[in-house]
Amino acid sequence: MTSVALAVTDGMLHFELALAYEVFSAAPDTVTVPWYDLTVCGPAAVRVGRFRLEPDAGLDRLRDADTVIVPGWADVDREPPAELVDAVRAAHDAGARVASLCTGVFVLAAAGLLDGARATTHWAHTAELARRHPRVDVDADVLYVDNGRVLTSAGKAAALDLCLHLVRLDHGSSIANVVARRLVVPPHRAGGQSQFVTAPVPARDDHPLLALFPWVLERLDQPLTVEDLARRVRMSSRNLGRHFHAATGTTPLQWLLTQRIRRAQELLEKTDDSVDAIAVATGMGTATTLRRHFNRTVGVPPGTYRRTFRARSSSSRRQVSAAGSGRQVSRSSAK
Repeated sequence: MTSVALAVTDGMLHFELALAYEVFSAAPDTVTVPWYDLTVCGPAAVRVGRFRLEPDAGLDRLRDADTVIVPGWADVDREPPAELVDAVRAAHDAGARVASLCTGVFVLAAAGLLDGARATTHWAHTAELARRHPRVDVDADVLYVDNGRVLTSAGKAAALDLCLHLVRLDHGSSIANVVARRLVVPPHRAGGQSQFVTAPVPARDDHPLLALFPWVLERLDQPLTVEDLARRVRMSSRNLGRHFHAATGTTPLQWLLTQRIRRAQELLEKTDDSVDAIAVATGMGTATTLRRHFNRTVGVPPGTYRRTFRARSSSSRRQVSAAGSGRQVSRSSAK
Protein backbone atom coordinates (compact mmCIF):
# COMPACT_ATOMS: atom_id res chain seq x y z
CA MET A 1 0.00 0.00 0.00
CA THR A 2 1.39 3.38 -1.06
CA SER A 3 1.06 6.22 1.45
CA VAL A 4 -0.17 9.59 0.20
CA ALA A 5 -0.08 12.81 2.24
CA LEU A 6 -2.10 15.90 1.40
CA ALA A 7 -0.29 19.02 2.61
CA VAL A 8 -2.74 21.66 3.82
CA THR A 9 -2.53 25.10 5.41
CA ASP A 10 -4.78 28.13 5.54
CA GLY A 11 -5.46 29.45 2.06
CA MET A 12 -5.59 26.20 0.09
CA LEU A 13 -8.11 25.91 -2.75
CA HIS A 14 -10.87 23.52 -1.74
CA PHE A 15 -11.59 22.19 -5.26
CA GLU A 16 -8.11 20.79 -5.83
CA LEU A 17 -7.93 19.47 -2.27
CA ALA A 18 -11.30 17.74 -2.59
CA LEU A 19 -10.58 16.07 -5.92
CA ALA A 20 -7.24 14.70 -4.68
CA TYR A 21 -9.00 13.35 -1.59
CA GLU A 22 -11.67 11.75 -3.80
CA VAL A 23 -9.10 9.96 -5.98
CA PHE A 24 -6.75 8.70 -3.28
CA SER A 25 -9.01 8.12 -0.27
CA ALA A 26 -10.88 5.03 -1.43
CA ALA A 27 -10.73 2.62 -4.37
CA PRO A 28 -13.75 2.04 -6.63
CA ASP A 29 -15.80 -0.99 -5.62
CA THR A 30 -14.51 -3.11 -8.52
CA VAL A 31 -10.82 -2.46 -7.75
CA THR A 32 -9.27 -5.18 -5.60
CA VAL A 33 -5.63 -4.08 -5.51
CA PRO A 34 -4.33 -2.45 -2.29
CA TRP A 35 -5.27 1.21 -2.42
CA TYR A 36 -3.56 4.28 -0.99
CA ASP A 37 -3.14 5.06 2.70
CA LEU A 38 -4.18 8.73 2.73
CA THR A 39 -3.26 11.23 5.46
CA VAL A 40 -4.21 14.91 5.56
CA CYS A 41 -1.30 16.82 7.10
CA GLY A 42 -1.42 20.39 8.41
CA PRO A 43 -0.12 22.59 11.23
CA ALA A 44 -3.53 22.71 12.98
CA ALA A 45 -7.16 23.26 12.04
CA VAL A 46 -7.09 25.25 8.79
CA ARG A 47 -9.47 27.26 6.65
CA VAL A 48 -9.92 25.93 3.12
CA GLY A 49 -12.18 28.37 1.31
CA ARG A 50 -15.36 28.52 3.39
CA PHE A 51 -14.58 25.20 5.09
CA ARG A 52 -12.75 24.35 8.29
CA LEU A 53 -10.52 21.28 8.02
CA GLU A 54 -9.07 19.15 10.82
CA PRO A 55 -5.83 17.48 9.61
CA ASP A 56 -4.99 13.92 10.63
CA ALA A 57 -1.39 14.78 11.45
CA GLY A 58 1.15 17.60 11.49
CA LEU A 59 3.25 18.74 8.55
CA ASP A 60 6.18 16.73 9.91
CA ARG A 61 4.37 13.59 8.77
CA LEU A 62 4.93 14.55 5.13
CA ARG A 63 8.42 13.08 5.28
CA ASP A 64 6.94 9.64 6.04
CA ALA A 65 4.81 9.54 2.87
CA ASP A 66 5.62 7.92 -0.44
CA THR A 67 3.75 10.68 -2.29
CA VAL A 68 3.08 14.24 -1.15
CA ILE A 69 0.41 16.31 -2.88
CA VAL A 70 0.28 20.09 -2.51
CA PRO A 71 -3.14 21.46 -3.56
CA GLY A 72 -3.68 24.87 -5.11
CA TRP A 73 -2.56 27.97 -3.22
CA ALA A 74 -5.24 30.71 -3.25
CA ASP A 75 -3.17 33.88 -2.87
CA VAL A 76 -0.23 33.63 -5.24
CA ASP A 77 0.70 37.25 -4.53
CA ARG A 78 2.18 36.32 -1.15
CA GLU A 79 4.81 33.74 -0.31
CA PRO A 80 3.57 30.37 0.94
CA PRO A 81 4.14 29.64 4.66
CA ALA A 82 7.75 28.80 5.48
CA GLU A 83 6.70 25.78 7.56
CA LEU A 84 4.89 24.30 4.56
CA VAL A 85 7.80 24.96 2.22
CA ASP A 86 10.26 23.41 4.69
CA ALA A 87 8.05 20.35 5.23
CA VAL A 88 7.65 19.73 1.50
CA ARG A 89 11.40 20.10 0.94
CA ALA A 90 12.12 17.68 3.80
CA ALA A 91 9.69 15.13 2.36
CA HIS A 92 11.38 15.33 -1.04
CA ASP A 93 14.80 14.98 0.58
CA ALA A 94 13.50 11.89 2.39
CA GLY A 95 12.60 10.30 -0.97
CA ALA A 96 8.95 11.23 -1.45
CA ARG A 97 7.40 11.85 -4.84
CA VAL A 98 5.99 15.40 -4.71
CA ALA A 99 3.14 16.68 -6.87
CA SER A 100 1.52 20.11 -6.98
CA LEU A 101 -1.99 20.84 -8.19
CA CYS A 102 -2.59 24.17 -9.93
CA THR A 103 -0.93 27.01 -7.96
CA GLY A 104 0.54 24.58 -5.44
CA VAL A 105 3.51 24.84 -7.79
CA PHE A 106 4.53 28.05 -5.98
CA VAL A 107 5.21 25.94 -2.87
CA LEU A 108 7.41 23.53 -4.83
CA ALA A 109 9.23 26.42 -6.51
CA ALA A 110 9.84 28.13 -3.16
CA ALA A 111 11.26 24.84 -1.87
CA GLY A 112 13.76 24.78 -4.74
CA LEU A 113 12.37 21.54 -6.17
CA LEU A 114 11.83 23.01 -9.63
CA ASP A 115 15.16 24.77 -10.23
CA GLY A 116 16.33 23.85 -13.72
CA ALA A 117 13.22 21.74 -14.30
CA ARG A 118 10.13 22.08 -16.46
CA ALA A 119 6.87 22.90 -14.67
CA THR A 120 3.40 24.24 -15.26
CA THR A 121 0.49 25.83 -13.43
CA HIS A 122 -2.83 27.45 -14.28
CA TRP A 123 -2.42 29.52 -17.45
CA ALA A 124 -3.40 32.69 -15.57
CA HIS A 125 -0.37 32.37 -13.28
CA THR A 126 2.39 31.05 -15.55
CA ALA A 127 3.82 34.51 -16.17
CA GLU A 128 3.98 35.22 -12.43
CA LEU A 129 5.63 31.86 -11.78
CA ALA A 130 8.28 32.60 -14.41
CA ARG A 131 8.86 36.11 -13.04
CA ARG A 132 9.32 35.03 -9.41
CA HIS A 133 11.23 31.86 -10.16
CA PRO A 134 13.38 32.46 -13.26
CA ARG A 135 15.27 29.18 -12.78
CA VAL A 136 12.06 27.25 -13.48
CA ASP A 137 11.34 26.30 -17.10
CA VAL A 138 7.66 27.25 -17.19
CA ASP A 139 5.52 25.55 -19.85
CA ALA A 140 2.21 27.39 -20.19
CA ASP A 141 0.54 24.97 -22.61
CA VAL A 142 0.52 21.52 -21.00
CA LEU A 143 -1.94 19.84 -18.66
CA TYR A 144 0.77 18.47 -16.40
CA VAL A 145 4.51 17.83 -16.27
CA ASP A 146 6.08 14.65 -14.93
CA ASN A 147 9.74 15.05 -13.97
CA GLY A 148 9.90 11.72 -12.19
CA ARG A 149 9.84 12.54 -8.47
CA VAL A 150 8.42 16.04 -8.98
CA LEU A 151 5.18 16.63 -10.88
CA THR A 152 3.11 19.76 -11.52
CA SER A 153 -0.31 20.34 -13.04
CA ALA A 154 -2.21 23.15 -14.65
CA GLY A 155 -5.42 24.43 -13.09
CA LYS A 156 -8.68 22.86 -11.91
CA ALA A 157 -9.56 19.94 -14.23
CA ALA A 158 -5.89 19.43 -15.10
CA ALA A 159 -5.28 18.67 -11.42
CA LEU A 160 -7.55 15.66 -11.88
CA ASP A 161 -5.58 14.71 -14.99
CA LEU A 162 -2.43 14.59 -12.87
CA CYS A 163 -4.10 12.58 -10.10
CA LEU A 164 -5.24 10.01 -12.68
CA HIS A 165 -1.72 10.00 -14.11
CA LEU A 166 -0.36 9.10 -10.66
CA VAL A 167 -2.88 6.25 -10.38
CA ARG A 168 -1.83 5.10 -13.85
CA LEU A 169 1.84 5.09 -12.81
CA ASP A 170 1.12 3.15 -9.61
CA HIS A 171 -1.60 0.74 -10.75
CA GLY A 172 -1.67 0.77 -14.54
CA SER A 173 -4.02 2.10 -17.21
CA SER A 174 -6.84 -0.37 -16.56
CA ILE A 175 -7.35 0.74 -12.97
CA ALA A 176 -6.88 4.42 -13.83
CA ASN A 177 -9.63 3.96 -16.40
CA VAL A 178 -11.91 2.47 -13.72
CA VAL A 179 -11.29 5.49 -11.48
CA ALA A 180 -11.97 7.84 -14.38
CA ARG A 181 -15.24 6.07 -15.19
CA ARG A 182 -16.35 6.40 -11.57
CA LEU A 183 -15.64 10.14 -11.74
CA VAL A 184 -17.29 10.36 -15.19
CA VAL A 185 -14.25 11.96 -16.80
CA PRO A 186 -11.94 10.96 -19.68
CA PRO A 187 -9.09 8.72 -18.44
CA HIS A 188 -6.63 10.72 -20.53
CA ARG A 189 -6.99 14.05 -22.30
CA ALA A 190 -4.77 15.00 -25.19
CA GLY A 191 -3.80 18.58 -25.91
CA GLY A 192 -2.69 21.40 -23.69
CA GLN A 193 -4.08 24.39 -21.83
CA SER A 194 -4.91 26.05 -25.13
CA GLN A 195 -8.05 23.92 -25.08
CA PHE A 196 -9.35 25.64 -21.93
CA VAL A 197 -11.92 27.50 -24.01
CA THR A 198 -13.32 24.27 -25.45
CA ALA A 199 -14.65 21.03 -24.05
CA PRO A 200 -12.26 18.03 -24.03
CA VAL A 201 -15.13 15.80 -25.17
CA PRO A 202 -18.33 16.70 -27.03
CA ALA A 203 -20.61 18.54 -24.61
CA ARG A 204 -23.85 18.50 -26.64
CA ASP A 205 -26.02 15.46 -27.21
CA ASP A 206 -26.31 16.44 -30.88
CA HIS A 207 -22.57 16.97 -31.45
CA PRO A 208 -21.64 15.53 -34.89
CA LEU A 209 -18.78 13.47 -33.39
CA LEU A 210 -20.67 12.04 -30.42
CA ALA A 211 -21.08 8.57 -31.93
CA LEU A 212 -17.67 8.54 -33.59
CA PHE A 213 -15.54 8.08 -30.47
CA PRO A 214 -17.02 4.74 -29.31
CA TRP A 215 -17.10 3.53 -32.92
CA VAL A 216 -13.36 4.15 -33.23
CA LEU A 217 -12.54 2.57 -29.84
CA GLU A 218 -14.25 -0.64 -30.97
CA ARG A 219 -12.04 -0.75 -34.09
CA LEU A 220 -8.56 0.12 -32.84
CA ASP A 221 -7.24 -3.09 -34.38
CA GLN A 222 -8.09 -1.76 -37.83
CA PRO A 223 -5.88 0.57 -39.93
CA LEU A 224 -8.24 3.55 -39.66
CA THR A 225 -7.43 6.76 -41.52
CA VAL A 226 -8.72 10.30 -41.23
CA GLU A 227 -10.71 9.63 -44.38
CA ASP A 228 -12.35 6.62 -42.70
CA LEU A 229 -13.38 8.75 -39.74
CA ALA A 230 -14.63 11.56 -41.98
CA ARG A 231 -16.64 9.11 -44.07
CA ARG A 232 -18.22 7.68 -40.93
CA VAL A 233 -19.62 11.08 -39.90
CA ARG A 234 -20.31 12.14 -43.49
CA MET A 235 -18.09 15.19 -43.64
CA SER A 236 -14.89 16.22 -45.36
CA SER A 237 -11.52 15.49 -43.74
CA ARG A 238 -10.95 19.21 -43.32
CA ASN A 239 -14.32 19.73 -41.62
CA LEU A 240 -13.66 16.70 -39.40
CA GLY A 241 -10.36 18.23 -38.32
CA ARG A 242 -12.06 21.46 -37.27
CA HIS A 243 -14.76 19.67 -35.27
CA PHE A 244 -12.20 17.32 -33.75
CA HIS A 245 -9.91 20.08 -32.54
CA ALA A 246 -12.83 21.99 -31.05
CA ALA A 247 -13.97 18.87 -29.19
CA THR A 248 -10.64 17.41 -28.03
CA GLY A 249 -7.94 20.04 -28.47
CA THR A 250 -5.98 17.81 -30.82
CA THR A 251 -6.05 16.28 -34.31
CA PRO A 252 -7.87 13.08 -35.32
CA LEU A 253 -4.60 11.23 -35.96
CA GLN A 254 -3.03 12.29 -32.66
CA TRP A 255 -6.16 11.31 -30.75
CA LEU A 256 -6.27 7.97 -32.53
CA LEU A 257 -2.60 7.32 -31.76
CA THR A 258 -3.18 8.13 -28.09
CA GLN A 259 -6.04 5.61 -27.91
CA ARG A 260 -3.87 2.95 -29.56
CA ILE A 261 -1.09 3.55 -27.02
CA ARG A 262 -3.55 3.35 -24.10
CA ARG A 263 -4.91 0.06 -25.44
CA ALA A 264 -1.36 -1.25 -25.80
CA GLN A 265 -0.67 -0.35 -22.17
CA GLU A 266 -3.73 -2.30 -21.03
CA LEU A 267 -2.70 -5.36 -23.05
CA LEU A 268 0.86 -5.20 -21.72
CA GLU A 269 -0.50 -5.05 -18.18
CA LYS A 270 -3.24 -7.69 -18.44
CA THR A 271 -1.99 -10.25 -20.98
CA ASP A 272 1.13 -12.20 -21.94
CA ASP A 273 0.63 -11.39 -25.62
CA SER A 274 3.80 -10.69 -27.57
CA VAL A 275 4.63 -7.19 -28.72
CA ASP A 276 3.92 -8.35 -32.29
CA ALA A 277 0.44 -9.52 -31.30
CA ILE A 278 -0.27 -6.30 -29.41
CA ALA A 279 0.89 -4.27 -32.41
CA VAL A 280 -1.72 -6.05 -34.52
CA ALA A 281 -4.43 -5.75 -31.85
CA THR A 282 -3.90 -1.99 -31.57
CA GLY A 283 -3.73 -1.28 -35.28
CA MET A 284 -0.01 -0.45 -35.21
CA GLY A 285 0.75 -3.22 -37.71
CA THR A 286 4.27 -4.14 -36.67
CA ALA A 287 6.23 -4.39 -33.43
CA THR A 288 8.71 -1.85 -34.80
CA THR A 289 5.97 0.74 -35.29
CA LEU A 290 4.49 0.05 -31.85
CA ARG A 291 7.89 0.33 -30.15
CA ARG A 292 8.66 3.63 -31.87
CA HIS A 293 5.36 5.31 -30.95
CA PHE A 294 5.17 3.71 -27.49
CA ASN A 295 8.68 4.79 -26.55
CA ARG A 296 8.09 8.33 -27.77
CA THR A 297 4.73 8.65 -25.96
CA VAL A 298 5.29 6.71 -22.72
CA GLY A 299 9.04 7.19 -22.41
CA VAL A 300 10.06 3.52 -22.25
CA PRO A 301 9.82 0.54 -24.65
CA PRO A 302 6.82 -1.83 -24.33
CA GLY A 303 8.91 -4.61 -22.78
CA THR A 304 10.31 -2.29 -20.11
CA TYR A 305 6.82 -0.96 -19.37
CA ARG A 306 5.48 -4.50 -18.88
CA ARG A 307 8.34 -5.56 -16.61
CA THR A 308 8.13 -2.37 -14.55
CA PHE A 309 4.37 -2.62 -14.13
CA ARG A 310 4.47 -6.26 -13.10
CA ALA A 311 7.38 -5.70 -10.73
CA ARG A 312 5.46 -2.87 -9.11
CA SER A 313 2.32 -5.02 -8.82
CA SER A 314 4.33 -7.87 -7.33
CA SER A 315 5.94 -5.50 -4.83
CA SER A 316 2.50 -4.27 -3.75
CA ARG A 317 1.30 -7.84 -3.20
CA ARG A 318 4.39 -8.69 -1.16
CA GLN A 319 3.91 -5.57 0.93
CA VAL A 320 0.31 -6.46 1.76
CA SER A 321 1.33 -10.02 2.60
CA ALA A 322 4.07 -8.78 4.92
CA ALA A 323 1.75 -6.33 6.62
CA GLY A 324 -0.81 -9.07 7.15
CA SER A 325 1.76 -11.31 8.83
CA GLY A 326 2.79 -8.57 11.25
CA ARG A 327 6.14 -7.81 9.59
CA GLN A 328 7.01 -4.21 8.85
CA VAL A 329 7.87 -3.17 5.33
CA SER A 330 10.49 -0.45 5.03
CA ARG A 331 9.85 2.68 3.05
CA SER A 332 12.64 1.89 0.60
CA SER A 333 11.38 -1.61 -0.15
CA ALA A 334 7.91 -0.28 -0.85
CA LYS A 335 9.16 1.98 -3.57
